[in-house]
Amino acid sequence: MASEQPSSTDYIQHHLDHLRVQLPGTEGSFWMVHLDTLLISFMLGAGCLFLFWWVARKVTAGAPGKLQNFIEVMVEFVDGQVKDCFHGKNQLIAPLALTIFVWVFLMNFMDLVPVDLLPLTATFFGAEYFRAVPTADLNLTFALSLSVFILIIFYSIKIKGVGAFVKELTMQPFNHWLMIPFNFILEAVGLLAKPISLALRLFGNLYAGELIFILLALFSLQMAFPIGLGS
Repeated sequence: MASEQPSSTDYIQHHLDHLRVQLPGTEGSFWMVHLDTLLISFMLGAGCLFLFWWVARKVTAGAPGKLQNFIEVMVEFVDGQVKDCFHGKNQLIAPLALTIFVWVFLMNFMDLVPVDLLPLTATFFGAEYFRAVPTADLNLTFALSLSVFILIIFYSIKIKGVGAFVKELTMQPFNHWLMIPFNFILEAVGLLAKPISLALRLFGNLYAGELIFILLALFSLQMAFPIGLGS
């Protein structure tokens, strides 16, 4: 009977597996869609938009309520960070930074949801696997970093012009035409490393946090039900 019980390894692997589907016509390849990541991130994004819309409708000029005060603090914080890092004028930068900040914060916050709650709920709908933390999925963190990276390149060219953008890549840090190949290699490596490092850093932090909470849940279950899980 003990051998029929799921082991600790099975428990951990189960909680680290995604609810996924194979794309049509890609059988046998790695092209798969993680439905749990898409569902949770979409729900959090929609909830974030609704919350800001609802607070904007209820905003008052007098003493703000707790929720309005919290939203204003977040907006002022992000606005201050943008002004410190970006000295140009663009109507997209601050809203984009606020959207990413709040969205990533909410997705990271899902790590505090009990690790067995959503997987157990998903079983009632026929889903064998379900992960609750979208930012613990490398696909999502890379999608976020690449999207921002593309916007950075686009608006750098749009605001500065092609010539100024190319000059930044070829005339820094050594302002001499003989050093153009060396400058370009240094700048290109640094530019391409940004989305990769940001994606891996966010993924690594949340994956480690999720794994720690799974181990804590496993330890609690083993303490409460010593014969419930195998070794």
